[in-house]
Amino acid sequence: MSLAAFRFDNSYVRALPGTFLPVRPAVAPAPRLVVLNEGLAAELGLGLGDAAAVAEVLSGRAVPDGAEPVAQAYAGHQFGGFSAQLGDGRAVLLGEVVDRAGQRRDIALKGSGRTPFSRGGDGKAALGPMLREYLLGEAMHALGIPTTRALAVVATGEDVLREVALPGAVLTRVAASHIRVGTFQFFAARGDLAQVKALADYTIARHYPDCAGAANPYLALFDAVVAAQARLIAQWMGVGFIHGVMNTDNMALSGETIDYGPCAFMEGYAEGTVFSSIDHTGRYAYGNQPLILGWNLARLAEALLSLFDADGDRAVDLANGRLEGIAGRYRAEWLAVMRAKLALEGTGEDHADLVEGLLAAMAGQEADWTLTFRRLADAVAGDGSEGGAAGGSADGSADGAILPLFADPAAMRAWLPRWRGRLGAWAAARLRAANPAVIPRNHRVEAALDAATAGDMGPFHALLAAVTRPFDEDEAFMLPAPSGFGRYVTYCGT
Repeated sequence: MSLAAFRFDNSYVRALPGTFLPVRPAVAPAPRLVVLNEGLAAELGLGLGDAAAVAEVLSGRAVPDGAEPVAQAYAGHQFGGFSAQLGDGRAVLLGEVVDRAGQRRDIALKGSGRTPFSRGGDGKAALGPMLREYLLGEAMHALGIPTTRALAVVATGEDVLREVALPGAVLTRVAASHIRVGTFQFFAARGDLAQVKALADYTIARHYPDCAGAANPYLALFDAVVAAQARLIAQWMGVGFIHGVMNTDNMALSGETIDYGPCAFMEGYAEGTVFSSIDHTGRYAYGNQPLILGWNLARLAEALLSLFDADGDRAVDLANGRLEGIAGRYRAEWLAVMRAKLALEGTGEDHADLVEGLLAAMAGQEADWTLTFRRLADAVAGDGSEGGAAGGSADGSADGAILPLFADPAAMRAWLPRWRGRLGAWAAARLRAANPAVIPRNHRVEAALDAATAGDMGPFHALLAAVTRPFDEDEAFMLPAPSGFGRYVTYCGT
């Protein structure tokens, strides 16, 4: 990779002056490439040089030709409290490239030093959290869930001081864009309605061009964001993913998952599961994510009110009408995800009773979320064959793969025959195609990051290989954390 490797076309900077501040990345003293996403580099059309040259560019030490480094302004509700100014405190948007598929994508450095929005922080990042974002983003991408991705992690050659000194690193994040709910909130809170309109027009042009021809493009934009976010959160729920910090500054209008801070995948099913060390009330617990979806979108509607209608009362009525439909839209997306996970066909409320019956059977059992759904394929037919509507023997002998996951399997034993009775042909194959065998298990993630921080990248690469083939059964990476692992806690390290 040379300084000319990126072919930048920086539409955000051209179109939206006043939404960012120029900034230069800090100069890393001794950059070293730790991991490079060669597949993503190919998608972006990048020509790669040697590792030293890549490290120079992707640490921020050498700014690429055509880059216009900026820190973007945004506000946000964080755990329900509004902060009127947040912004990129340790991230720099280098610019945008149009990839081989014709999609415009942001190239940003994370952990590249102080910006005008750093609020007293050092703007740096540690190696472990940057590798975590790389790993989790690639896992989500492999699961087919919209997400930002990491192009590389580069060690900077200096330590960052947290509770202890840790090796520093910079992550190169690739995103459809970094426009957030909080980006709109920043200007709406200041009464800068012209900038809100400019931002909305840009978002429509970049992400939802079909909205431009609508009778009211801004209501159409809001509807499109609702649809994208409802689908995204439903997909999170389907794989047991818990974001951990669903603040409005972490909700991207593109519909991508963004900011892998205190996130993790749930193992034992419990609606109240929380991993974040700072979520003391469970605001962003697994079961609350659909509620926060609606709450965050209500904040977006508030920021867009001036665009919905010139008459304030009419604008509020229009917004409320849209907000009332979010729960139904989410439920439809969620049921679609869950029907696929159970190999059921239908639309609307079809089979909702079966979906809810399974969750009721799992409640209080700490049954492993991923393994329960994966082993349903074995419960279709005891020998795993691809059969007809109701595989398995009449006495339930095919249930031996799944019932041991439950402390008290009585409710699950009663549910299974009801479910089998509604299955169509090739159910086992459909179940295996819809339900991953491998997720980034928490104990595996921590072991890989600990080893990497100590200089051994072997466990990281092994785990990365497994989670990027999530439907392949690799027993070494399928099992839950051992009993001695304890309660898992994550931190806002990224």
